[in-house]
Amino acid sequence: MTMKISPEEGCVGKSSLLLRFSDNTFSGTYITTIGVDFKIRTVDIDGEKVKLQIWDTAGQERFRTITSTYYRGTHGVIVVYDVTSGESFANVKRWLHEIDQNCEVANRILVGNKDDDPERKVVLTEDAAKFADQMGIQLFETSAKENINVEEMFHTVTRLVLQSKKEQQLRVQSQANDTVKLGGSSSRTKKKKCC
Repeated sequence: MTMKISPEEGCVGKSSLLLRFSDNTFSGTYITTIGVDFKIRTVDIDGEKVKLQIWDTAGQERFRTITSTYYRGTHGVIVVYDVTSGESFANVKRWLHEIDQNCEVANRILVGNKDDDPERKVVLTEDAAKFADQMGIQLFETSAKENINVEEMFHTVTRLVLQSKKEQQLRVQSQANDTVKLGGSSSRTKKKKCC
């Protein structure tokens, strides 16, 4: 199963979230992601083992043409903004539109990261929740630093992907059952013996 942590403008904590989820570590200093990085982790979702391949795409504008190619074949997308940056939240709609343009089927969630210092928070939970409702996606506020909601967020998007895959399989089975076979007659005429 492939998931992308979708780019928002740099320094929203995408790499920190991925590192917290994959290795359960946090570092306050990171080098900007150049292009794409990825991690693999196997999780147990309701008794089912799922191997996740999680791609961390660069957020800077100069990498947009590179990262858009990585959307193909994506099952789930995590759009991350920084709760301490109104500008990063303002750009979420543009990223959601880009995902819609580049992904065939993608289960999306919205994540407000760095939710560990109430004094610095500028994107209010109520505003983000209202926007998420309008877009028809779930919202999670997380902190990679304090390990708040990181596991829950990744598990939720994984459940969405699994549910979507099961629904797709049911549709395919239903269509196969509705197909009528044409051609070839099953009735055979018996030849009569003469004499």
